[in-house]
Amino acid sequence: MSIHHLSFSLLCVSFLTLILFTNPSISAVDTFIYGGCSQLKYAPGTPYEYNVNSILSSLVNSASSTPYNTFKISLPGSTKADVVYGLYQCRGDLTTSDCRACVAQAVSRVGVVCPAASGAALQFDGCFIRYDNVTFFGVQDKSVLMRKCGQASGYDSTGSTRLDSLLNYLTTQSQYFRVGGSGSVQGVAQCVQDLSTSQCQDCLAEATAQLKSLCGSAAWGDMFLGKCYARYSDHGDRSRSHGKPLFRRRGDLRGWWFVTFGYVFFCLVF
Repeated sequence: MSIHHLSFSLLCVSFLTLILFTNPSISAVDTFIYGGCSQLKYAPGTPYEYNVNSILSSLVNSASSTPYNTFKISLPGSTKADVVYGLYQCRGDLTTSDCRACVAQAVSRVGVVCPAASGAALQFDGCFIRYDNVTFFGVQDKSVLMRKCGQASGYDSTGSTRLDSLLNYLTTQSQYFRVGGSGSVQGVAQCVQDLSTSQCQDCLAEATAQLKSLCGSAAWGDMFLGKCYARYSDHGDRSRSHGKPLFRRRGDLRGWWFVTFGYVFFCLVF
């Protein structure tokens, strides 16, 4: 049974104080965004458990050389029900070492967030991993898995125009990873690369439309859908970014931006 038809537990980190990350690796690896777990469980010592462990190891090993990959693993002699599909993807501006560190961190959390789950998806600030026993490669998913909006910014007409311009830019570009800015407003968007180009455009159009509708008056907003996300921040809003850039260009080893606070909860049923 696909993870899309099962309950997702949406889990978010809670911080008691605002933290400024001065090391981009620490931010990208340690910031947990959400986790979704299949309600079905596998038994210990079964071929399915072996295949899950094998695919998680493959994700980490592959991240040492490439920022995205997909896998299908089945123990010789096992049944169709024991097949496991998996993928990982790192944020487009991460170095190879940061990518591997993020994927390794995500894999290490699977057993805590989704113990013995037959399918799981974990989103960190710098990477995304997923596995299931039914293929999800190339399958569009525009379900809202995580939304957060900052406090109302009181944008004037110029600020609103800048945000509109940014969201339009993020929607109309052709890359799977997109960054941009308009004045003080910065944004980043990314699709999972198993989507086609047209599917990516469709997913990000939905994500940016949701951001505009639900967070458009806020100083920052995050919208994570099943196969893509879009985020923006006004770096004049020091509660979110402390003036640091929303994304880090390759080769830029200065401090990165992300600060998370509050806590989020419960389940989303598809």
